[in-house]
Amino acid sequence: MSLLTRETIRSFRRAPMLSALSITTIAFSLFTVGLFGLVAVNMREALRGISTRVQIEAFLLRGTPPETITLASQDIAAFPEVEAVVYVDEDQALQRAQQELVEFKDAYRDLQVNPLPASLQVTLKEEYRDAASAAAVARRIEGFSFVDDVRFGQEWIERLDRLRNLAGFVGLVIGLAFAAVAVVIIGVTIRMTVLQRAREISIMRLVGATDAFIRGPFLLDGALKGLLGGLLAILLSRAAFELFRRNSTTGLHTLLFFEPKHLALGILFGVAIGLGGSLVSVGRHLRNV
Repeated sequence: MSLLTRETIRSFRRAPMLSALSITTIAFSLFTVGLFGLVAVNMREALRGISTRVQIEAFLLRGTPPETITLASQDIAAFPEVEAVVYVDEDQALQRAQQELVEFKDAYRDLQVNPLPASLQVTLKEEYRDAASAAAVARRIEGFSFVDDVRFGQEWIERLDRLRNLAGFVGLVIGLAFAAVAVVIIGVTIRMTVLQRAREISIMRLVGATDAFIRGPFLLDGALKGLLGGLLAILLSRAAFELFRRNSTTGLHTLLFFEPKHLALGILFGVAIGLGGSLVSVGRHLRNV
């Protein structure tokens, strides 16, 4: 292992500019991905906050016995997708309408008879707050004979789903694009190093060195560059995050940074980029030396 380390350090010394270029390319590639990742993390958190409003409201027929409503509430609460069921009687429904629809406050005050029905408000578990799950639960609730109508805002939940999918897709495409650029740069660096050491490699082969032994320093070189690039990308991402948060005038002090597992994944991704670029390039060019 010490021999591999010495060879890797020699590689850095032979071409410091190329090594610095490789590390910087990986760092800025991951940094760009990291910026979009931060947007995605905070967008996901914002969408999660919005998704708490995903509720199914089942309006009940007048005159439904309280015992029937209680039993039905227990049955619905037992659905695997359901987090909670709250019964809202006619008076509570009217009070809420008066508070939320202020423009109709006078009209509600002059009512002789409460026109609003009682309802069951069903909150879904976080993993089921999507259009398909909400629709499935709504269909089951519609099967109760005392349920007059069921509503859950299907259109805006579908828009929410589209936003989630779009954020994930854009992040994936950008990540792959910049990873490809970094792999190409690493490949060019390794190719130049291989050509620079062509005579040395030929001598090593003459004395019996295997291709695996020759590849070792190059692979370690690429992995190390990827590791350094990943660490540098994290520092850049943190600096950009803090700069944006401090200079923000919109009260975005609640912005989230990456969790430790995400940071570890970013570093591993950098190592994988460096190792992958080295593996592809050295395998191709050693055949020509």
